[in-house]
Amino acid sequence: MSTGEILTRATIWIAIAGYAAGAAIFALSRQRYKWDAAARLAWTAACVGLLAHVAFAFHFYHEWSHTSAYRDTARQTAEVFGLDWGGGLYINYIFLIGWVIDTLWWWRGLEAYRHRPWPLVAAWHAFLLFIFFNGTVVFATGPTRWLGLCLSIGLCVVWWLTARNNSPRKAGDHKLTVVENHTR
Repeated sequence: MSTGEILTRATIWIAIAGYAAGAAIFALSRQRYKWDAAARLAWTAACVGLLAHVAFAFHFYHEWSHTSAYRDTARQTAEVFGLDWGGGLYINYIFLIGWVIDTLWWWRGLEAYRHRPWPLVAAWHAFLLFIFFNGTVVFATGPTRWLGLCLSIGLCVVWWLTARNNSPRKAGDHKLTVVENHTR
């Protein structure tokens, strides 16, 4: 295995591990500062790993040619779906830019990051999981595919449990809380 292949593979595994850890810790943190801070560090490591992965892939595999990367994406898409289309590369660019913006937003402050609108959080994490699933399951083979599938299912379960536990209270529960507060 060449140095370029080792660096390209290692950095994507840093991104995968950091994404899975950061997303799970963030979802389970329940606004505990130390957990949120740990999630942010994992998230940042994942973002840096992804940036390094893209740089290494472009350097070692595509000689910094967008056309080469587009053709390779089209080839891989054709192998999996029978469709000679390299547009997935643009989706990856959006993914990369979005992750950098998200990471920078998180470093502006844990409180501001934690209080983003829920639809934005849900849409962003659905997009991340879509990219993650495609990269580790759809376009992967062997043990990587099985590990990606297990991590994807695990993250879905974590986010489902988190969403379920953070759902708005029933109307009757809210009234009871208001009555209790007024009687104190």
